[in-house]
Amino acid sequence: MDRHQSNLVPPGPLSDPEGSASSPQGAAPDPEGRAGNPFSGISAPPLAVWDELRAADGSLRPAWARFAELLPPLPPGHDLAAELERRRRQVEERILRDGVTHNVFGPEGAATRPWSVELLPFLIAPEDWARIEAGLTQRASLLQAILADLYGPRRLLAEGLLPPALVFRHPGYARPLHGVQPAGGRHLLIIAFDIARGPEGGWWLVAQRTQAPSGLGYVLHNRLLVMGQFPEAFRELRVQHIASSYRRLLDAMEGPARELAGGQPPRLALLTAGPYGETWYEQAYLARYLGLTLVEGGDLQVRDDRLWLKTVEGLEPVHGLLRRVDDDWCDPLELRPDSALGVPGLVQAFRAGQVVMANALGSAVLESPAILGFLPAIARRLLDQELLLPALPTWWCGEPAAWAAVKDQLDDKRARGTFPQGERTSPLLAMDAARIAVDPDAWTIQSRLRLSHTPLWEGRGFRLRPALVRVYAIADGQGGWQLLPGGMTRVARREEASVSLQRGGTSLDTWVLTEGPVDPFSLLPGKLSVDEVRQRRRPLSSRTGENLFWLGRYTERTEQQVRLARATLLLIADDGAASGPLLEALSTLGARAGLVRVGVGVGVPGPGIAPRDYERALLRGLAASGAEVGLIPGIPFNLQALERVSMALRDRLSTEHWSLMQRMRVIFSRSLMPAEEGLPVMAKVLPALDRLAVQLAAATGAQSDRMTRDLGWRLLILGRLLERLVGLTQSLEVFLAAGAQASTAGVSHLLELFDSTITFRARYQGHEDLLALADLLVLDDTNPRAFAGVLRRLRTELSKLPGAGGVTGSAAGGATANAISGAGEGGAVSLVARLPAAGVGITLEDLRDVDDVALASFLGDLARDLNQRALSLAEAIGHRYFALADGPDQVQHA
Repeated sequence: MDRHQSNLVPPGPLSDPEGSASSPQGAAPDPEGRAGNPFSGISAPPLAVWDELRAADGSLRPAWARFAELLPPLPPGHDLAAELERRRRQVEERILRDGVTHNVFGPEGAATRPWSVELLPFLIAPEDWARIEAGLTQRASLLQAILADLYGPRRLLAEGLLPPALVFRHPGYARPLHGVQPAGGRHLLIIAFDIARGPEGGWWLVAQRTQAPSGLGYVLHNRLLVMGQFPEAFRELRVQHIASSYRRLLDAMEGPARELAGGQPPRLALLTAGPYGETWYEQAYLARYLGLTLVEGGDLQVRDDRLWLKTVEGLEPVHGLLRRVDDDWCDPLELRPDSALGVPGLVQAFRAGQVVMANALGSAVLESPAILGFLPAIARRLLDQELLLPALPTWWCGEPAAWAAVKDQLDDKRARGTFPQGERTSPLLAMDAARIAVDPDAWTIQSRLRLSHTPLWEGRGFRLRPALVRVYAIADGQGGWQLLPGGMTRVARREEASVSLQRGGTSLDTWVLTEGPVDPFSLLPGKLSVDEVRQRRRPLSSRTGENLFWLGRYTERTEQQVRLARATLLLIADDGAASGPLLEALSTLGARAGLVRVGVGVGVPGPGIAPRDYERALLRGLAASGAEVGLIPGIPFNLQALERVSMALRDRLSTEHWSLMQRMRVIFSRSLMPAEEGLPVMAKVLPALDRLAVQLAAATGAQSDRMTRDLGWRLLILGRLLERLVGLTQSLEVFLAAGAQASTAGVSHLLELFDSTITFRARYQGHEDLLALADLLVLDDTNPRAFAGVLRRLRTELSKLPGAGGVTGSAAGGATANAISGAGEGGAVSLVARLPAAGVGITLEDLRDVDDVALASFLGDLARDLNQRALSLAEAIGHRYFALADGPDQVQHA
């Protein structure tokens, strides 16, 4: 039976399908040296490698010749190299500004790296694209037919066209789903194909990704970046637009999902593994572009065979999932029991036809490289067609005849794992005939492929590098397939390196040229109905609500710590002002706030410890790093928490806001360069604190004035206000207990902690009476940092939470929502009732005949009472609105 393709490449040293090369780079110069050719002088690629840039006679290929003509003209005296380098830096700066990242995994864990995209695009001529499109849409139809058979009649197994061991041993074959028809009738809605051009100029399939294809978000961002650098070339080369393909994907999901929603606008979500997944940024970016709710497994719940989203208002139905979590991680009940990323019961919801998935569970079985060798015969059986686009010659060693045919010709071959190993779908293995003999089913042999070389700009000139192109087939909703006219091209930075982004590769925007009209479609939709407008108000998941709440708390807490640390260091530095009560108050607050690690030779300055010793402990806390951060919940701890929680909120925050949160910790820690004894230099500490205070003020402005006043924003503000009330009441209580407010320096520092110095000095003009302090810092509801001012805003925001006058869950999920969360009528009212009915519970008139001693005692009691109320209220909000949040990527807060 003719199952295996052959005769791909001539004998000789070859490069593997992942893009590493074994032959040396040629050094022959480009024979074309005509003036006006910016590519003249570029080195030739290795022998027997297709040159994307030039023809065999050295002339530029038509697309690149036209591209060179369309480069912007330079003013006299300007250098092209300098101009291209300027544009490259613009791309790099835009990536950093937008916070485009990917996570790289190594022996030491995950590390976040800026995304990498090169300045020049990868060009595909119209005639090449026509062949690619015909070949890959045919293959997409074939893969859909194979899955329908494997989860249906299994004729391919019965007729010997697919070996049972290849299917049943693969962990991606979902046995519980045999006989299940997916909602909408299709297993596959999107497929990624990795293709490359061989030495003779033909295109070859290298791999196919069917379970959770990645990269669509990066494709979008790459297009925006590179198109903006060469707008004229993009227009004149007639580069095909890609927006309609994304619309097509949405249509393919929305059609069957609308039926599940009873004809109403369905709710679609993008299921992600969370912030620590390899492509977290592009998943958040894609969800935002498509208008999908970004969810993690812990955000979802299955009840009565239906999928629900846990929101702060209760459970809301989910009708469709664009899945970016691999098959076996999706359901710990029926698939991988140790998975903390999935949704218990998701397989049952899928089995019941209550959720549309792109792609269906169980599609990973088609990602085995061994499948490629059997596809030609299967295509003849299922489609009655010959495959139009060849794949790498492939031999599955579990078939004795295949292994016998290839075992003596391994020099130009690569061994790959038939089945996934760890996080690798088809890992490269060291060729070992003895090991293959022990377990032949687990081994697949493939020919190597010399990848074509495409030009890159590398700062000092052009270089040719190996390229592998990923393109996407998307279901068209009519039973057919369309190819996204573009894709993500991955290239190696060096001749003998890998194109893998995990191994240092980089990416290119992929330009598909057309001779016909350019698709003018925009993803901007047409006119919306009232129901569709209502549906577009995305729900707030319990996890996201809790993270926003803590984003507010961490921001306010860090602000207070910065103010306290600065005041304490200035006081200790000014020996004359460091009175006992004031120093005791500030150091007590520092210990409670976690600025110093109490209990390890550090206490409150007094008979047992000198101020300078406390200063060193404070400096050590500010410079904490590594494991030490977790031991001292001070500024480094809270900056790390802000970075972590903002990462989890990537799809909710503006680029500027998110980027600021990610940078603050790094900038602060780099500013505190250690000196002797590992302590930061005092001359740098205060400027670092001042800089951090400005950054936090910017963050506060972004939170207060640049976010939509929706439920998420309200929870963020409530977090800030509650943390503010906790900190301010604690500050006043400690100052009064130590008697620190009795001195001029004590009054000044207390006003500094309340951020009320200017108002106090202007209003009371030299007076420092305790009654004046009580008026401004406790009773004045126009002061946003007075007790009364904080309480007034708390009452306002609490009254607008769900369950307080019409702000309730949707009709679809409202009844279940109230039953689950307890956020029904009167819920928010009971929260407001935890606060004094008006003001702080007293008025200025109530203090008319109270002396300072009694007033201090009264204010101390009031501060303790409000402090406990604030802490209790925070717990109550969490219990009422965040109790549904769970999952491994739920940020842990303290």
